[in-house]
Amino acid sequence: MSIGYACIHMGSTKTKLSTIYLKNFSEEKFLAILDSNLKALEEIINYNIANNIKVFRISSDIVPLASHPINTVPWWDIYRDRLITLGKLIKMNGIRVSMHPGQYTVINSIHENVILKSIEDLRYHTRFLDSLGCDKSSKIVLHIGGIYGDKELSIQRFIDNYKKLDSSIKNRLIIENDDKSYNVEDVLYISEQANIPVVFDTLHHRLNPPQDNKYNQYEWLELCGRSWHKDDGKQKIHYSQSANNYKNGAHSKYIKASTFLDFYSNLKNKDIDIMLEVKDKNLSAIKCSLLIDDDLKIKYLEREWARYKYYVLSNSTKNYQAIRALLKDKSNPDALKFYSLIEASLDCEITKNAQINAIEHMWGYFKKESTENEKKSFLKLLQGYKENTKTLSSIRNFIYRLSYKYSIEYLLDSLYFYISED
Repeated sequence: MSIGYACIHMGSTKTKLSTIYLKNFSEEKFLAILDSNLKALEEIINYNIANNIKVFRISSDIVPLASHPINTVPWWDIYRDRLITLGKLIKMNGIRVSMHPGQYTVINSIHENVILKSIEDLRYHTRFLDSLGCDKSSKIVLHIGGIYGDKELSIQRFIDNYKKLDSSIKNRLIIENDDKSYNVEDVLYISEQANIPVVFDTLHHRLNPPQDNKYNQYEWLELCGRSWHKDDGKQKIHYSQSANNYKNGAHSKYIKASTFLDFYSNLKNKDIDIMLEVKDKNLSAIKCSLLIDDDLKIKYLEREWARYKYYVLSNSTKNYQAIRALLKDKSNPDALKFYSLIEASLDCEITKNAQINAIEHMWGYFKKESTENEKKSFLKLLQGYKENTKTLSSIRNFIYRLSYKYSIEYLLDSLYFYISED
């Protein structure tokens, strides 16, 4: 089993994608942004390699305004060699990439112009994956679309328009059950009629099950698995948990370890790819991968702890000490206990004393080499935070800038700077 995440990488400033507004579009600006985005993608791929993440969804925004008529730049030719090199890096390290067009890519629309724009968008996604040299197992995920007052007719319109698509697009398309309109039974029917693999989305299924719901989610998942053929690659599913049990489909800020393990233990076929849809992205992907590792080495939890420790310290001294004690047992790493303590810290309310404790620990890295002005600024910010005249973010940003100035990689890699909140 491989577990991955979608689009955005959390924990680095080097992986942020940029965009361009229509009113500011020019070939020069477009190419500069695309160049930056390809560098960010390479950073993400290298991170995934280092952390043994084998499934990743590339953002549709990697090429800004890619399917808009204003963009006539032949980016696939200009960056041909670079895209091929990036594709080789992906292939050599066994990473399976995919893409997922947005909500406006609807091929069952009742409006012809929407269908034509949607097809252009699918051509762009196909071209990008083709430019990387990805095989047929790198897929493009698509929702069925709207109902438009007649579900049966809209389903047939999807099937008819799908059959008219270029074979290069059809080779990559997979369809997904959604949280409102088309449940897994609907999507499986379309799959049978058009021979399209189905992605089973667990959260969407909970929100929008078939009316009779004659199977449990694991049985539906297995039925979806039968729609995948050998050259499509492994069956792929989307797994997510709802935010605070909301009913609107909002994804949780992290994947709860115990809930994921319950789901995993009930899977009959574990030789599948799981795309996590969750707000903390790569952090939950690493978590879930370590949770199911039967041969887990303590060094992997220690590596995770190095990134989480100041965040945990800033929220709960009790959890900080408990994790330190847990990791002393080198022969028996316990990922579930480790992440349960991390999750308890993520859910803690911020307390000023705990934050100050963590800040003072981090300041220790600069005590000796910082300038007098930096020392004065730190003390002023710290006192201001204690007296409620300075925000936590102001002092956190100050510590981050010093970490960058003095090249303190241990701090620059700390998740304290990325998941802390005022």
